[in-house]
Amino acid sequence: MNRSLTAILADDHAIVREGLKLLISAMDNVSVVAEAADGEALLGQLRSTRADLLILDLGMPGVAGMQFIATIRTLAPRLRIVVLTANVEPRTVRAALSAGANAYLTKDGDPEELGAAIEAVKNGGTYLAKTVRFAVSDIGRDSEPMAAQEILSPVPLTRRERQILQLVAQGMITRDIAERLGISLPTARKHRENLMGKLSLHNTAELTAYAVRLGLPTG
Repeated sequence: MNRSLTAILADDHAIVREGLKLLISAMDNVSVVAEAADGEALLGQLRSTRADLLILDLGMPGVAGMQFIATIRTLAPRLRIVVLTANVEPRTVRAALSAGANAYLTKDGDPEELGAAIEAVKNGGTYLAKTVRFAVSDIGRDSEPMAAQEILSPVPLTRRERQILQLVAQGMITRDIAERLGISLPTARKHRENLMGKLSLHNTAELTAYAVRLGLPTG
């Protein structure tokens, strides 16, 4: 019933691309349609190939840091970008999210996280590898969630907008948010639109990055 996702693999190591293809081959409704081993080849693939998902190695030749993610985001606004890298620097994680990445995975992480990340971004959410969640929040997974009224935003938000910001940061899609808050789907969608408009943000990745900057727990 669900349409198959098409993916581009971008990594300069052929063995990594082969490993990714093996993992993806075991997933339902995901298929690899193109590969690239450097930034220039990737941009060419993005211009010539329609894809839903990009798995991107930040260490590839021709990838000029976070500006490259921003370039991809401009070229393909609807593309879901899953960063896969050996870099676990907190600044890099935060910068990738701010630039427009939808998920951040590390090469030393659990292979099963690839499937979890793809599922999250497919549903409009964001995913962070367990090994880098410390980078965006001092709050542990077992801690109590931050109360909505404790969220300090430089832009004044209503109580409902603060609640929605918190839930988006946790990877919830609008339908889940509506169920959690006990409101209708159109109402949840309207609150989310108002929130993004008030913050001048344009997509879930930007909204999550904003939540990260406020110190909200993610994933």
